Amino acid sequence: MFAVRQAAPLLARTNARITPIALKACAASISAAAPTHRIDGGITNLACGNDCKIRTLSNHSIRTMATLSASYDHILAEKRMPETSAKGGGVGLITLHRPKALNALCDALFEDLIHAVNAFEEDEDVGCVVITGSPKAFAAGADISEMSTQEFANVYKKNMFTQWADITKASKPIIAAVNGFALGGGCELAMMCDIILAGSNAQFGQPEINLGVIPGAGGTQRLIRAVGKSKAMEMVLTGNRINAEEAFAAGLVAKVIDSDHLVEEAIKMGFTIAEKSGMAVRMAKEAVNVAEETSLAEGLRFERRMFHALFATKDQKEGMSAFLEKRKPEFTNE
Repeated sequence: MFAVRQAAPLLARTNARITPIALKACAASISAAAPTHRIDGGITNLACGNDCKIRTLSNHSIRTMATLSASYDHILAEKRMPETSAKGGGVGLITLHRPKALNALCDALFEDLIHAVNAFEEDEDVGCVVITGSPKAFAAGADISEMSTQEFANVYKKNMFTQWADITKASKPIIAAVNGFALGGGCELAMMCDIILAGSNAQFGQPEINLGVIPGAGGTQRLIRAVGKSKAMEMVLTGNRINAEEAFAAGLVAKVIDSDHLVEEAIKMGFTIAEKSGMAVRMAKEAVNVAEETSLAEGLRFERRMFHALFATKDQKEGMSAFLEKRKPEFTNE
């Protein structure tokens, strides 16, 4: 695979952001400089001309992968591409990176996270996004040090946690790959994603009650939709945690995966989603989300309209033709 790591800060912190255009320029440099075949075992560094490095190394499950690293303070943002991919077949990988604080969700981290999600949203090479943390903690909660001295007037005027909801505005699917602690804001962030995959060591909880407050970023609202009123009420009122298997049984997570392979499996799922028609994937996500917020009758009407609309796309023609011709479809996201 081809992994790109920044060799030096890409931009000053005041402007520490890479635009999708810069990411595409870096990708073009990779394409021109990197070999097209798999290289097993060796590690080679190549300059890409955008203050990045390319290194090639072996990978048993994904033969070739390009990684583009943007300049952020509290996350790592990478774009991964399979060796052969149609338009939009890549996966954006975002790793929360505050190791000394167990990835506590401070304002600066969330600013980085939202920017990275938006950059991948605009990147036509990316069809799915994966958000993960460290082996020990996805995110152990919101940063209490930022909140402990706040007064009502401050948090009310600031409308604290409002910006967090920007994650849910992405039209591309987002997978949360959760290892270790997903507590408080960490659990809420995971629930903002479209699919939660849990490592075998994952723990979920809403322990805000132990701090004299309640969840403020969706914990009382999204949790009940995932696990039902009784279990949600127990978790919110007691602050008790549930492990990965309990979360799976309750319907909070889609799968439980060995912790050592969690991110790899999440990326594989991302590639599987990204190789579908981007138009159909986005409309499917929108239709499923509408089901949580409307009546059955309205939801069915919305679903039919999305279904009808897809007959105006080239991908619908290609998908059905490929099925009849017994071949793999080649979607163009048009």
